[in-house]
Order: sequence, then C-alpha cells, then structure tokens
Amino acid sequence: MAKNKDYRPEDIAFPDQVIVESELVKEMKDSYIDYAVSVIVGRALPDVRDGLKPVHRRILYSMYESGLTSDKPFKKSATCVGDVLGKYHPHGDSSVYDALVRLAQDFSMRYRLIDGHGNFGSVDGDPPAAYRYTEARMAKMAGEMLADIEKETVDWDPNFDESRREPRVLPARFPNLLVNGSSGIAVGMATNIPPHNLREVIDAAVCVLDNPEADLADLMQYVKGPDFPTKGIIMGRSGIRAAYATGRGRVTIRARTEFEEYGRNHERTRIIVTELPYQVNKRMLIAAIAEQVKEKRLEGISDLRDESDRNGMRVVIELKHDANPQVVLNHLLTQTQLQTTFAINMLALVDNQRQPRILSLRNILDEYLTFQEEVITRRTRYEKRKAEERAHLLEGLLIAQDNIDEVIQIIRSSYDNARENLMNRFHLDEVQAQAICDMRLIALQGLNREKLQEEYNELEKKIAWYQELLSNREKLVGVMKQELLEIRDKYGDDRMTEIQDVEDEIDIEDLIEEETCVFTLTAAGYIKRMPVSTYRAQKRGGKGVSAQSLREEDYVDTLFTASSHDNILFFTSSGRVYKKKGYQIPEASRTAKGTHLNNIFQFEPGERVTAMLHGRDYDENGYLFMVTRNGTVKRTEKSAFRNIRAAGLRGLTLDEGDELIAVLETDGEANVLIATHDGMAICFRETDVRPMGRTAVGVRGIKLRPGDYVIGGVLAQLGTTLLAITENGYGKRTHIEEYIRSGGEPQHRGGFGLKGYQITEKTGKAAGVKVVEEDDDILLISDDGTIIRMAAADVNLYSRTAQGVRVMRVSEGTKVISLARVPQENEGETQEET
Repeated sequence: MAKNKDYRPEDIAFPDQVIVESELVKEMKDSYIDYAVSVIVGRALPDVRDGLKPVHRRILYSMYESGLTSDKPFKKSATCVGDVLGKYHPHGDSSVYDALVRLAQDFSMRYRLIDGHGNFGSVDGDPPAAYRYTEARMAKMAGEMLADIEKETVDWDPNFDESRREPRVLPARFPNLLVNGSSGIAVGMATNIPPHNLREVIDAAVCVLDNPEADLADLMQYVKGPDFPTKGIIMGRSGIRAAYATGRGRVTIRARTEFEEYGRNHERTRIIVTELPYQVNKRMLIAAIAEQVKEKRLEGISDLRDESDRNGMRVVIELKHDANPQVVLNHLLTQTQLQTTFAINMLALVDNQRQPRILSLRNILDEYLTFQEEVITRRTRYEKRKAEERAHLLEGLLIAQDNIDEVIQIIRSSYDNARENLMNRFHLDEVQAQAICDMRLIALQGLNREKLQEEYNELEKKIAWYQELLSNREKLVGVMKQELLEIRDKYGDDRMTEIQDVEDEIDIEDLIEEETCVFTLTAAGYIKRMPVSTYRAQKRGGKGVSAQSLREEDYVDTLFTASSHDNILFFTSSGRVYKKKGYQIPEASRTAKGTHLNNIFQFEPGERVTAMLHGRDYDENGYLFMVTRNGTVKRTEKSAFRNIRAAGLRGLTLDEGDELIAVLETDGEANVLIATHDGMAICFRETDVRPMGRTAVGVRGIKLRPGDYVIGGVLAQLGTTLLAITENGYGKRTHIEEYIRSGGEPQHRGGFGLKGYQITEKTGKAAGVKVVEEDDDILLISDDGTIIRMAAADVNLYSRTAQGVRVMRVSEGTKVISLARVPQENEGETQEET
C-alpha cells in the first residue's frame, strides 16, 4: 500500500472485528471501577476467614502442592516464586518474593508461616538476598492453615488461565487475621490490623463459643491488646478498647529502655534500648538520633552506637556528665521513633461476596467461628461419605470371604463377564463387584475375615459419630473448641508486648461530647446522626426545612432523638435486634444522604430496620413492649437484651407477612395505646400480656378490620395528651383519658378499640401518634424528606373523634410519614423557611 493512503477501519484485515463506540467519560469510569474492585478484592485486602491476601494464599498453597511442608528439605525460593507465577499469580516476581520474605521474617510476623534459610532481611532494614540464594519451606503453623484442604472444606476457583483450580480461602485452623495481622492499601481504603497473641485470641474464641452473649469486656479479659513480634510497650488501653469496639483506634508503642550507670565510680549514665516499636527500622532510627544531635535538636548525648548481636538488641546512648537522663529520654521519645503510634484499621473482606467492611473484635471472631463451623461441617460430610463408601466395599468383601471358593470359581470360569456374574450371584452392586475383580487372586485368597469385620465395625462407629456431629450442633461446636484448644496448647506462647496503664487515661467515650441528636433512617436504608439544634422551631403551619438529600423514590422512614452516648437498639423486619452506640452512627450534615445500614450491620438478605429504641442501660428492671403491624403484642424483660452480638439477636418471632413497628420501654404497670391507619385506637394494661421470652410470637393486641393496620404504639400516661398526625398534615391533641372507658378502666386487649380520629378525604388517613406534654417540641417528617419542628402546645386540643387542624403543609403528592418528640428549645429565634 502507498504510505500516504488514508486507512479506514474496514480496510484492516480482521473480518471478525467489531468496533464499539463508547463515551470516553463512561469508559474511563467503568474501567477505573473495575480496576479498583480488582485491587480491593484480588490484591490488597485480607479475607476475614483466613487472614490472607491472595498472593500469600497462593504462596502457601503452591508450596503445599509441591510438597514443601515443614518435614521436607528446604528448596530454593526461586522454585516457589516460579510455581506461584506460572500457576496462580500472573504478576511480577518481586511482588511474590517480597510477600514470601515477609511470611518468613520473625520481626514482621508474630507467628511465621514460612521457614526461611538464608538472608531474609533484618530489623535494620537490610534487604533479603535474591531468591536464587535463599531457601524456603512451609512452617509448622502453615500446615494448620491448610489442614483438611483436600476434604472439600473450602470452595475452589479456576486460576487465571483456567488450567487448574486454586482455593478461594484456606481452612485456617486458627484465627490468622488477628494472630498475624495484615496491612495493605487498596483504592480508596486501607487496612492495618496488628498481630496478637495466639493463646489470647483462641481463649477469646472459646469464650464466644461458651458464651454467645459475651461482650467486649468479656473478650478483653482474654485479648489484652496487640502483641508485636518486636515486643515493645503499649502505653494505655483506651486506643485498644476503641479499636476492638469500633474497628478503628490508635495505640502508642514505646521502645523498652533502661538506665545503666558506668564509669570508674559509676558517675555517668547511658540509655540502653533493648526493644523497638513495631516496624521501626533500627538503622534509620540511629541515623535520625545522630542527625538531631548534630543539629543540636537533642541535647545531653555524648555518644551513640549499636551493640546488637545474635543474642539480642542493644542500642547504647551515652549521656553527658550534666545531663538529666529522664529529660533526655523524654526528648528521645517525643522527637524520634523510640515512641510511635500504630493506627489500627480493621478492614477485611467479608462473606463470599468479599465485601470490605470495618470489623470490631467480636465481628472478626464471629466471622471466623462461623467459617470454622462450615469447615468442620463440610469435612465431616466428606469423611462420612468416604467411610460409607469404604464400608460399602467391605460389605462386598465380607460376602466374598464367606463364599471365597465360589467367588474364585466364578472368576475362573467367566470370560469377560465376571463382574456381572458376581453381581447376579451375590446381589452385589457394580462398585462391590468391580473391587473383587480388581483384587489379585493371592490377595483374594488371603482375605482375613476378622480384620475385615473389625474394620467394618470401626467404620460403622465412625459413620454414627459423623451423623451425630452433623445433626447435633452442640457436639460440632465441641469439636471446634477442642481443636482450637489443641492448637493453642501446641503453638501458644507468652505475650511479647507489655501493656502499661497510663494515669488519667481518657476512654474513647470521654472524648465524644454528649449531645442530643436527631437520627433519621430512609426507606432505602440510609441512616445519619445530626445535632438536634439543626432544626429551629417554627410556627404551626410552616413549610419546614429539607432534612436530607434523597435519591429518587427514597424517603425518610423513621426519625427519633437520642443522646450520642445512648445505646441504640435496631429492631428489624425479621424480628432481630442489633445494637450500636449513638456516636457510632456516622454524623452528617442536614442535607447529606447518610450511611447505608449494610455498612454498619451484618444484616441478613432482605432484612430492614422497622423500629428503634434508645437507652443507657438494659440491666435494670423493666420490660420491652413490642407491637407489630398486624396488631400482635409481646412483653419481654429488658435484661434479655443486655448482651447483643454483632450478628444480632432474635427479638421476637413474627408470623408470615407481619413486621415489628413499635417497641416501648415499660415499668411493668403501664397502660399501652395502639393506633391504626383507619383511625381506631385501643388502650389496655400491659399486664394483660404475660412476660415472654425473646423468641416468642406474642398475643393479639387489637383486632383489625380488612385493609387496616397498626401505625403506632405508645405508653398512655394519665394527664398527658395523645398527638395524632394524618398523612395530609392534619393533627390534634387529645387527652389520654378520652381513650379510657367511662368507668375509668382501660379496655382489654384483643378488641376493635374506639374511634381515635375522624378520617376524611381532607385529612387523609392516620400516619403516626405520640404522647406529648405542654413543654415538648415535635418533629414532623414527610416522605420527600422535609422536616418541620414546632411546639406541641401549638397543636390544639380536640376530642378523639375530631378532624383536627392543619399543622404542616405538604406538597402535592407527598405525605406525612412520621413524627418524633424532642425537648423544647429555649432560644427565641426561628429559622427561616427554605
């Protein structure tokens, strides 16, 4: 072709080519998202189940597959690197070797997973030798990571060219994520999990198995804090507690130092450093101290040298005659890496979808134990199947032994149909007959019936035991506990890192100002926390201010006020209950969308929050009274909700199609009022409902007419008023006494109740009810996210059969969906309408 010819796409000689036009911005966005997901899931973050990133998992599995176990000779590291690159990890060789080296470094790993032979680097920052010089094999503990992997205990995925399979996760017989920790930087997120003591972590896991209600205080009796391989001293416990409670925290790590007197008359002092904070480079530390001494930023130091040897670390800092040793040490701690902070961020991939999630200590233990229960279940099924297959073969061999002469005669007299003849004669199946045919004649003649029968009897016992394990969770959990304790006893050791108490230490909760906040939850599951001062009081009939920036077709479904230090209980549509501190709900601006609940809780598929409750302590006497949409009620003691796991607790059992809509705190002698969408209301004593356990269904509270449903339940205190709001923004206050029968007694539960609101086309149907007093404010919210705040006293008093008065103007097509009671503002100013 001529050089100056203008080429067209159709001129290129690829007959099957397809040219796809794509908008550049969209293509870049999609490609970057794909890249980000690949980095997050396939490279940078560990799996909560085995605590490994993909490259570490592939290294260990490749060594296991090649027979490089702890009882075999060392092989060149290049062998492992090449196997991993060629079979599972198509990236650079340096990434694989760097990961292998870290698994072998005793100053990086609390419990090494690889035994290294040769130069694998040092705490001074010396680089490891090239992989052609070093040798490696699996450490004994790595064998525990891969135990039973051939017994169908984990799922498998195809490798990059689909020529072989690799494990999605390793069986991990100990909680490696906590034990060895992990660090990594993904796209838009990072993880930094410190290592811990194996004995402490397994004791905590056993505590959870023994007591599923164990809280953070219970777990911290066992897990004292991180345990670094370089030892050192952790200063204080508040950062540890914050990290274990929320998944994030900071701990201060200090080098271990001592003063040593020397000289002819011991008139001089030197500081001896014997342990360093985790991940501090000793050589760079010494260079930094020397540089600061040279620049006179550190005073009182006369000499500095490193006397470390194979027996341990010893950095000597000699002081001048007139120097105050403690003052010099304080300056060193402040100005150098003799004291550092470790920012804990316990982010890991959770579930088979491998979603990144911030996890508390209890979350990690729960995820690991759930995984181990699955591993043991799958292993037991595999072993049961293999035992049944072997027992089935033995049944055939026992029949052959009982008829050995006839069996030999049939085989000798058969041409090519010996198997079929054996099947027909002795009623064997194909597997049994083939096993007999495959045996050599000498072996067939040498069958020992007693040994066969003994093996068969042992297999029958094993099969019965496996079946019992699979049908009895308590026994399966007992096996899990026993195996964990065996690993603890085999590999456990004492703590390396000391934890020192700090005087006047401030707990995480003391750092968070206590304030009254508004919590909002949208129908799509977005929650946020805002100071209650965000909404200034307006006059009755105002239009309100925008509460939230909402996605199309989303609306604010629930609103309530609570202290930032309160415990917030979240009751869900499936009858489960979850707990968080108020300050653990992310704060957001008035117009922000908020955080989705799936990023805060581990919900089951299809689960959504339908009721919330807040309080400080659930140990005191009292009850929680629950009301469902279909009119069922239940009363349960508060103490049943004292310890709530991260995975939630069963709060009540719901009938199909029903859901929880209200939860009330009672003293055991209260009156309860239930209101319905069609304007009916019933008031009865809570003692009409006997106390029940958490998993009970409940009893009928109100009888509903077709199409009606319950919109709310409140405590009916005499002397107060019931505020009722309709969907079109009308409302009224009514004396509670009007809902009690003329004799002064409440009704009995289970009836249709009394008319509580005169529903008309103008008012719309009832949307919510609250008991209010004269000095209360109320917040009304519509389904487009608009909130209005006003004094409850501004809503007029009417009889229970009246229509009420307009209290909020709603836009066309929108409805009022909720209201909340808040303390009255003292400020006289009002906020302008927006």
